[in-house]
Formats: sequence, structure tokens, C-alpha cells
Amino acid sequence: MSKRDTASPVYSIPLSYRKMENLHIVFWLLKDISWCMIWKPLGIAMIFPTLIISIVIAWRTRQFMSELCHNVAITVWITANSYWMISEFFHFDTGVIWSWITYKHLALIPFLTGLLLLAFFYLYYQPRHKEEEEII
Repeated sequence: MSKRDTASPVYSIPLSYRKMENLHIVFWLLKDISWCMIWKPLGIAMIFPTLIISIVIAWRTRQFMSELCHNVAITVWITANSYWMISEFFHFDTGVIWSWITYKHLALIPFLTGLLLLAFFYLYYQPRHKEEEEII
């Protein structure tokens, strides 16, 4: 083991945060299973804890740019996913907005926002902050 390895910063997650992240996964799975099974009340109800916990996780990791960018990307992913689910539940997903663009396509806005955020991190921020040795 080199001296550099022992001096590397360590990112550790407090147990209470890890438990919240694990519960977040349960809510997310329940939301998506409800979507698959067309259980509207449960699917819609699971949006709130899933989204709220993802926001809390992003807020708690805001001091680490890599964690913040990834966690905000997850939050906008859940937002897009939830909108898409609702559009299918209430049958407006195939409604045409303009030309070939449907209401379901509006989910691309938060999906692309997350992708742009990660592109910013990997293509701009990370190459300019290599000396910080953030956990990625």
C-alpha cells in the first residue's frame, strides 16, 4: 500500500443516512411496481416519500460536488419517472402536443436535465477539480 493510498480522503455515510437511502429504494420499487401493476393510489402515494427522500439525500451531500450532481440527477429522474407514470395512469400520455410530440415526451425535460447535469460534472467540473480527489 502506497503512502498516497493511506492519505486518500474517505467518504463515509452515517448509518442513519444509509438507512434513509435504503428506505428510499423500497419506496422507489413500490412506486415502479405500482406503475407496472396499474395500482394508481399506491403508485401516486409513493411519489412523495421517494421524491422527498431523494431531495433530502441531495441536500445532505451538497458539500461533495460529485455526490450532489448524481443525487440531483436521481431527483430529476424520479420526477420524470413519476410524471410519466401519472401520464399513463390518467391516459394523457399519448395526447399530441405538437406534431409527433406527446405529453409523455414532456418527461424528457427532467430526464435531459439530469443528463446535462452529469455531463457538466464529468466534462467540465471534474477535469478542472482533479486536485480535490472527490469520491466519484
